[in-house]
Amino acid sequence: MYLVATPIGNLEDITQRALRILAGVDRVAAEDTRHTRRLLQHYGVSVAVESLFEHNERARTPGLIRRLLAGERVAVVTDAGSPAVADPGFPLVRAAIVAGVRVESVPGPSAVIAALQVSGLPTDAFTFAGFLPVKAGARRRRLEELSARRETVVAFESPHRIEACLEDLEAVWAERPIALARELTKVFEEVLRGSAREIRAALTPEKRRGEMVLVMSGWTRKLERGRA
Repeated sequence: MYLVATPIGNLEDITQRALRILAGVDRVAAEDTRHTRRLLQHYGVSVAVESLFEHNERARTPGLIRRLLAGERVAVVTDAGSPAVADPGFPLVRAAIVAGVRVESVPGPSAVIAALQVSGLPTDAFTFAGFLPVKAGARRRRLEELSARRETVVAFESPHRIEACLEDLEAVWAERPIALARELTKVFEEVLRGSAREIRAALTPEKRRGEMVLVMSGWTRKLERGRA
């Protein structure tokens, strides 16, 4: 079984190995079959595609394991980036390992790494927090927990909740620097840098759309003194 990373925006960001694997497997398990078929058609790849998303992956896993044990080669993909990382795939990976199926990563584009690289914040160590909680109270508590981390923190956020999230960050992170990367590798890619207050002021309504990644500075005594 292959875990194949796909472009997070720009279709050119796919490796030759990924294309070779996708063209050589018996089937592709995809988060969104329509999205994946468009990608495969773009590169002239013809292969069976079936859905594997959040609400059906546990039901689909036994059948895929049977196919793998029978000798089929299966590639797992999500809409963008690496499967099983804040995306469907983990239950299948775990089941495959238990069943003795060989699992290979075919690495490639990552919104986490791309945002971290361009954030201007320390990159020597970081925590990936996945998607922040949807509910306001849970999100504030999670941000308060993360604010004690000394390393840089990376998290995903929905454009529909980014305004409220930035308000919470302004309360919790105060003037500590953060970066907001949106539409990475796409035509309207943009990185906003500054405090949560500054970014909230710069994030006009027309910019509150597209995939968003927050990169937040870790706690240091120097920053704490500056806040005081």
